[in-house]
Amino acid sequence: MLPGCYDVHARVKDMDIDGVQAALCFPSFPQFAGTAFLEGKDKELALLSVKAWNDFHLDEWCGSYPDRFIPIIILPLWDPAESAKEIYRCAAKGAKGITFPENTVSLGLPSFYTDHWDPVFRAAEEARLPLCMHFGSSGKSPITSPEAPMAVMISLFGTNSMDATADLLFSPVFYKFPNLKVALSEGGIGWMPYLLERIDLTWEKHRWYQNVNKEFRPSDLFREHMYGCFIDDFEGIARREQVGIDNICGSAITRTRIRTGPTAVSTRQRCCTTCPTARHTRSSSSTPASSTTFRASTDCPPRCTRCPSLPGAGTVFTGSCCERRARVISPFRMG
Repeated sequence: MLPGCYDVHARVKDMDIDGVQAALCFPSFPQFAGTAFLEGKDKELALLSVKAWNDFHLDEWCGSYPDRFIPIIILPLWDPAESAKEIYRCAAKGAKGITFPENTVSLGLPSFYTDHWDPVFRAAEEARLPLCMHFGSSGKSPITSPEAPMAVMISLFGTNSMDATADLLFSPVFYKFPNLKVALSEGGIGWMPYLLERIDLTWEKHRWYQNVNKEFRPSDLFREHMYGCFIDDFEGIARREQVGIDNICGSAITRTRIRTGPTAVSTRQRCCTTCPTARHTRSSSSTPASSTTFRASTDCPPRCTRCPSLPGAGTVFTGSCCERRARVISPFRMG
């Protein structure tokens, strides 16, 4: 395991090598959405553990380099009221995002269609903290058969984000909380044009006899509230206009055991060869002031200063290991 996985100083050095100016780091030990503590029988201890993890992440990890890390928090998912309190507490300490399960039912919790999560969503909306739903955070893997190799599961993980998208767009969540934002962390974007078209067609034909909103087209809700994040996704980039340029964010995997393979910047260059230079430049060098509360350092990591297509302030990634967020957490937008 690379020291950058547990040593914050080594992590920043790795980010410099990789051309990443700022990153949002999902938890590993507590699992992507802190669900390890949900499984604990002693909920008092579990609550203390959630708070301890958040304090460590905010004060020690992100606090060591406040202009290089975007703080994200976990919640005591078994108690919406306590979760809301933790959101307000951590927002006051500088948190910029919340990692939240893509599907709560598979964790034995109520669905997005109930009012169970209203205290959480209300607190997130008021604190202006987006919900970052990393695929796999539901604890549900897309396994087709006991004999299927892991390659099948890896290939299908984006379907978890598809499930979350359909769920949220047909649920009452965005109608009750019109300023809530959701990032589909590492879920890819190539599937989005098809799914949004399918959801809209379903809404047009079948909304009249179902308990769904009759007035607002689901794809319009998507572009107002949701953001997709890609690593390698030529299909999604080719159809970026159908997805919505301002709803596309880049992702990059931080290697944990080896330091081989393409860097985040070179991967982004390879994927974005068809993007107009002006839009690529816009996506990586400026932060929309009206949409983010995080400001990265203006000191560009070494690799960025040498990359002709990524000039200026460098590259900001947020996510799992890193995922770029547009208009919600970080200064990256893909055109």
